[in-house]
Amino acid sequence: MPTVHSSPYLPIDNLAILSLLRPIPGEKPRKSSSGGLMRMFKLFPMLTSGCKMVALLGRPRKPLLKDSATTGTIFGYRKGRVCLAIQDDPHCVPMFVIELPMLTSLLQKEMASDIVRIALESETKTHKKKLLEEFVWAVYCNGRKVGYSIRRKQLSDDELHVMQLLRGVSMGAGVLPSPNEKETTMSDGELTYMRARFERVVGSKDSEALYMINPGGAPGPELSIFFVRAR
Repeated sequence: MPTVHSSPYLPIDNLAILSLLRPIPGEKPRKSSSGGLMRMFKLFPMLTSGCKMVALLGRPRKPLLKDSATTGTIFGYRKGRVCLAIQDDPHCVPMFVIELPMLTSLLQKEMASDIVRIALESETKTHKKKLLEEFVWAVYCNGRKVGYSIRRKQLSDDELHVMQLLRGVSMGAGVLPSPNEKETTMSDGELTYMRARFERVVGSKDSEALYMINPGGAPGPELSIFFVRAR
């Protein structure tokens, strides 16, 4: 898969992803975003075990999000691998769950860059399934291939635990209590999460994109997730 650069000003050769990218006209490069959920996620290494919630955005007086917005959750133990869950509604079972082949701590470092792009590419060429129903995915983060992952058929106990705790949360970031608090905290570190709403854009039956809706009012999406199937 051709490189997908983290900067919006560098060329991208993958036509499927290129068709989904959104230009940010008139915006000058900046070292960091003006705020938002990703900034909260960057602070996780500084948290103490006594902090069980970093930030939970209150319910707005006026609706800021479309009813069609998709919910995306990135979570994982600090010393373990990070997971991605996608839901049509926070109260529903995720339609897509995958454990990414990268540590939570490494993803936090990637978030220090201006824009984070995660690309998942399915090499299946049968096209008998819907795109998000594919099982095997090659995973890229800011243009670098980090490995392969298999979509979950069923939620693990830890994943189900996270979904239940966040059932009433539409967006936010923080630290969650682990199922086995003492044992897990000692071995894998704390269970961190970031949940946001995403605008879902379907390019074709073989390409989709999720753009994070930033409640901080930043000019462009800070986190984009791409799904592409080989043709």
